Amino acid sequence: MSQSSALPAEQYNYSIVRRFTIMAMVWAVLGMCVGVYLASELAWPFLNFDIPQLTFGRLRPTHTTMVIFGFGGSALFATSYYIVQRTSQARLAFPWLAEFTFWGWTGGVALGVLSYVFGITQGREYAEFEWPLDIAITLVWVSYFAVYVETLRRRNQPHIYVANWFYLAFIVAVALLHIFNNLAVPVSLTKSYSLFAGVQDAMTQWWYGHNAVGFFLTAAFLGMMYYFVPKQAGRPVYSYRLSIIHFWALIFLYMWAGGHHLHWTSLPDWVSTLAATFSVILLMPSWGGMINGIMTLSGAWDKLRSDPVLLFLITSLSFYGMSTFEGPLMSLKSVNALSHYTDWTVGHVHSGALGWVALVSFGSFYHLIPRLWDRKMYSDTLIYVHFWLATIGIVLYITSLWVAGIGQGLMLRSFDDYGNLAYTFIETVEFMHTPYVWRALGGAFFVAGTLVMVYNMAMTIARRQAAAETQLSAQPAHA
Repeated sequence: MSQSSALPAEQYNYSIVRRFTIMAMVWAVLGMCVGVYLASELAWPFLNFDIPQLTFGRLRPTHTTMVIFGFGGSALFATSYYIVQRTSQARLAFPWLAEFTFWGWTGGVALGVLSYVFGITQGREYAEFEWPLDIAITLVWVSYFAVYVETLRRRNQPHIYVANWFYLAFIVAVALLHIFNNLAVPVSLTKSYSLFAGVQDAMTQWWYGHNAVGFFLTAAFLGMMYYFVPKQAGRPVYSYRLSIIHFWALIFLYMWAGGHHLHWTSLPDWVSTLAATFSVILLMPSWGGMINGIMTLSGAWDKLRSDPVLLFLITSLSFYGMSTFEGPLMSLKSVNALSHYTDWTVGHVHSGALGWVALVSFGSFYHLIPRLWDRKMYSDTLIYVHFWLATIGIVLYITSLWVAGIGQGLMLRSFDDYGNLAYTFIETVEFMHTPYVWRALGGAFFVAGTLVMVYNMAMTIARRQAAAETQLSAQPAHA
């Protein structure tokens, strides 16, 4: 990595990285604001105002699509295009095709969001797009694969750095997941029916759903981590050998774990047991990666006192470790009997999504922005403000949902002396009102932090433009 900047910066294609970075932050603000509104709707249902487009059922896939595919996807495009150029010492291949991935991805997510608002959806978790958009996204993804692989092929370094391994696995795995889970029979331009039925349909969906988390929201962001943590710390990765073991163990084990979403259903018992077994084994490579990232700071722990960007990156690894402990725990059938269909699951998802995915993305962007726009960040103080707003927001969010989910599960499993249910369903809903209010407050804190980052980023870019204009005006005029 010490040789990764051999080419002058102007020889790299940073324009596509800049566009994806800006778009990622646009999607972050939009998607997270919708998330806070949804959390508020659950606490105060009158907020849907009996308008179909504002109901929870339509806004919820809008929220998940904007934050996962809009924010998360754009962050992955931006960082992967940056990392593959820097570690390969080669300019991005097929610039026109890279441009197509930007417009295709951005347009696809935007059209998908509009379709949900108007009730057009497959009703499949993280796979809501109807078939025309599924085909369009496939074309974008194939283009992404071509750009990435050809850039690696043109590399001026014999070695392929491990971050690229994670990104490549993410690109290939997501392509397989997307294609097979979306095999469908169209009956109109806006409606199709899955090629699978019954328990096979459910199994295919959760093979996709869990591995979308495993490869889109885990493997790819680990590629981000393996580049930006060493670069920001100014230290080599703690153990390159461990990073390779981490990669192969994670890639092999993740594909088998999706069935744990279907405990206590008509899925054959041996399948859910196998999924739970692989889920528990996943703890080892997951924590191996976390330890590898955190221990990269060996000999440089003092930087945490002076570098707010490292605070984002190391804290994200802490949340990654916590989430990857909680996931295997919840995959155990005895624990799942309590947690399934409760808000504990929602809390678990958001500890990974906010604590791991969002924080590592923000930290990576804070590293990237000064290099992309050739200017120091406008305010380091605002980076600290963002960090604490985000951290407080995450803690409020996940603890409130732990209380809501575990309490909800216990109430639904409680019986009186006569063997009757001790609580009615509506009593569990009433119990969850207070945690839901706290959840909305936590989300508001997180969004406030994101808005601080957007302001800091905008001022950094504006300062660069102002400096460029000043420099231009200072040049002598020629006759």
